[in-house]
Amino acid sequence: MLKNPLYVYGPEDRYVPAKLNAGDFLLQKIWEHKEKVSMINGATDEKLTYGEMAQEAMNLAVSLVKLGVRKGDVIAICSENRREFWSTVIGVICAGCVVTTINTSYTKDELKHVTGISKPKYVFCSPFSYKAQAKNFRTIEYIKKIIVFGEEKQKNTLSYNDLAIIGRGSNSMLKENVNIDDFDAIEVTGQDDVAMILYSSGTTGLPKGVMVTHLNVLTACSSTTEMPDILSLTITPWYHTMGLMSHLIGFVKGKTTIYLPKFEVQQYLQTVEKYRVSQLTVVPPVLIALCKTPSKHDVSSVMMVASGAAPLHKETADGVFKRFPNAQAVIQGYGMTECTLVVAINANPDKSASVGQVNSNTIVKIVHPETGKVLGPNQEGEICVKGAMIMKGYIGKKKQDDFDEEGFFKTGDIGYFDDDKYLYIVDRLKELIKWKAYQVAPAELEAVLLKHESVRDAGVVGMPHPSAGEVPLAFVVAQPDSKVTEAELQKFVAERLSNPKHLRGGVRFVEAIPKSLTGKILRKDLRKMLKSTKSKL
Repeated sequence: MLKNPLYVYGPEDRYVPAKLNAGDFLLQKIWEHKEKVSMINGATDEKLTYGEMAQEAMNLAVSLVKLGVRKGDVIAICSENRREFWSTVIGVICAGCVVTTINTSYTKDELKHVTGISKPKYVFCSPFSYKAQAKNFRTIEYIKKIIVFGEEKQKNTLSYNDLAIIGRGSNSMLKENVNIDDFDAIEVTGQDDVAMILYSSGTTGLPKGVMVTHLNVLTACSSTTEMPDILSLTITPWYHTMGLMSHLIGFVKGKTTIYLPKFEVQQYLQTVEKYRVSQLTVVPPVLIALCKTPSKHDVSSVMMVASGAAPLHKETADGVFKRFPNAQAVIQGYGMTECTLVVAINANPDKSASVGQVNSNTIVKIVHPETGKVLGPNQEGEICVKGAMIMKGYIGKKKQDDFDEEGFFKTGDIGYFDDDKYLYIVDRLKELIKWKAYQVAPAELEAVLLKHESVRDAGVVGMPHPSAGEVPLAFVVAQPDSKVTEAELQKFVAERLSNPKHLRGGVRFVEAIPKSLTGKILRKDLRKMLKSTKSKL
């Protein structure tokens, strides 16, 4: 009956509709902004209004039901960022089906693994992903149909245009547009029925299927906090939680967003200049590239930078204000797929090393990773999270494997709160380097290395050692024409960090640090490189 004084409670500011259907909620909200532009392709200048998005979503939902899909069927989307993506997401959910979004760059084995988790019956593809993955999709027995975006017809497939856009396709399922007053989304049990199956990042192992309910999505999108109506630019892939959920939240508020299908520094900066973009939504590797690449583009319009999906080091955040002189804030947060995006968010420049205060309708506690004891301020332990935005669970796993007896999700991240209840992330529990009796956080070493003027990027892992257990080893991408040496960087770290954190494993110079598309360092790939990679300098 009484709150635990060692837990940190976010504010209660989210109110969901009585009809707990995420598709219906999203549809009604975007229809409120039907005359407004929702998305602009920065590469082609193509615009999509909210009205077009809503109309195509309704048409698609009705067409899918006519095709024979049923409540609970899983439908996959494998596409780069393009206009049809959002109508497909909303239309599929309105039809009572489950959306699963698939990384376009998956290998055959990775594709087989994730589809083996979700077992989709239909797959929506862009022409690009169809060309790359069609043969692989056709080997998966439970996929009945492939539906392709765009104008070009593909043999033995259905056309998105025939299902969603009246008069665009040659074999339209519908004779006229669905009227929103006549439309009724398939009824669901929002607290339990799954709206999305997403995939954990897989940075420490194979991806797991994350079950996100209608209530999870509704809660994430129902904040009463005002969102500034400013033009933002994004390149984050929409099949990832950060891109997927942040845009759905923005749609509810009627935001207009510029997007690019891929990241290229000069095109990105040209787009900022052309559209006078006010907000950048990025992952840290993109910020590093933007801050360390010379350019004469006018970026004076940038007022805010939002960073997520991976740790943002202080040096990178400081570099933002030099690169974008009119920027007023660098906002970073902490979240994950399992938490339907955000756990904490920070806009306080006086707490730049923190990921911020706990998100609304969320409870966080810090526990000792071995004893489970709840810890107080400034004590490092595993971050555990509870609330209406936490996933239902992983497909095929027992809930007690990942949730404690109080219903808190065990994140596997190490962190702590300060006395002002600001959250700090130390590292992944599974990524900590065990040097003798000490635990060394790779992220801390990477942050120090990035301070060196000759270091463009860095990734640190533990190298097996016969007596110490593990010793830290750094993979480093040097700045062009740099003459920096291994010994110089080892000394640089040793002068700034305590003895257990010295680079006893050495430094290996490489051309790039392997990362996921959302900017997380793929330490499992770095560990593979330990066995095969030698210094390139």
